[in-house]
Amino acid sequence: MGTDELILSQAQELRRGTVVLACLALLEEPQYGYALLETLGDAGITVDGNTLYPLLRRLEKQGLLVSEWNTEQSRPRKFYRSSAEGARVRTGLLREWRALDASIARLTKGDR
Repeated sequence: MGTDELILSQAQELRRGTVVLACLALLEEPQYGYALLETLGDAGITVDGNTLYPLLRRLEKQGLLVSEWNTEQSRPRKFYRSSAEGARVRTGLLREWRALDASIARLTKGDR
């Protein structure tokens, strides 16, 4: 495996954990899955629908998200938003993210 492939593989590992935090942050306001995919992609967080939808169901099962169906339009859509517990977890994860970022910055201070 070449360097580029190793970087891509390791970068994918880094992104996996950030998708949960990104979803909890974005879902302060209700969104449906496809709009969430687009918003994440526009922000530079590429995630596949086959990854996102099971993640949303898992977060809902854990009590971090709540969902409801909007059937007012011709095509029903399931909207997700953070629960109160999800908001608390988001706050804690953001604190952890910032601490990790600061630690990595200190460790790589002389790196170029």
